Amino acid sequence: MSRTPQLHGLRFAFGTLTVLPVRVTRWDREAARGGMVCAPLAGVVVGVLAGLLGAALLLLGAGPLTAAVAAAAVPAALTRGLHLDGLADTADGLGSGKPAEDALRIMKQSDIGPFGVVTLVLVLLAQVAALARAYDASWTRGLLAAVVSAAAARLALTLAARTGVPAARPEGLGAAVAGVVPVGAALAVGLAVTAAAAGGGALFGPYGAVRTAASVVLAVAAAELLLRHCVRRFGGVTGDVFGGLAETAATTALVVLTLG
Repeated sequence: MSRTPQLHGLRFAFGTLTVLPVRVTRWDREAARGGMVCAPLAGVVVGVLAGLLGAALLLLGAGPLTAAVAAAAVPAALTRGLHLDGLADTADGLGSGKPAEDALRIMKQSDIGPFGVVTLVLVLLAQVAALARAYDASWTRGLLAAVVSAAAARLALTLAARTGVPAARPEGLGAAVAGVVPVGAALAVGLAVTAAAAGGGALFGPYGAVRTAASVVLAVAAAELLLRHCVRRFGGVTGDVFGGLAETAATTALVVLTLG
């Protein structure tokens, strides 16, 4: 059982997308395929941990804003800030206006430029504001928002790793997972995550089901727009682009969940 492809895929997903103590035992295309298919499951775990911390603080009287900050901090901590770093680097690469080779070189630099800083500030403010709105309604809505946004963020990675999306560089995480997921499998995972989100939202009535499903759909739509732009600009995806896609999807989902 320990050698089944499914288990290797789970190990890959949790070992590369979180800091949880999971050892990646295989680093090949088959394991990467399973890992990217399982990516939303890693998101659910991250989202549950984030949402429960925010809920605990809210129930202890800390207030919705403090709960929201905590819930936004957990995904950053559980990914070592890699998704946020990727978002900033992608913003710097796109904002530079330089040819692909030069833009990719800018993205590899260790410092963060002005485009990256502004993007990080605005995205984190949007996430905290949306989570605060959810926790202000109830701890259960805050928990749902954290879980749905984290799952949508990792679903964006599954879809970005589909067949036909090239890697911008021959090395790195982007190259390891680019094009590993068959299109049919990616769509099936997308439908499953959307249905599960709708089921969670249904706990708050029919409109809740529609809103949570819409948050996932619009989240991956926003990530898809960014993905296509990055492929045009950079010639493909990189690890930084994957991070930017995840944060874009998470933020979009959270904002949609505040509507209505």
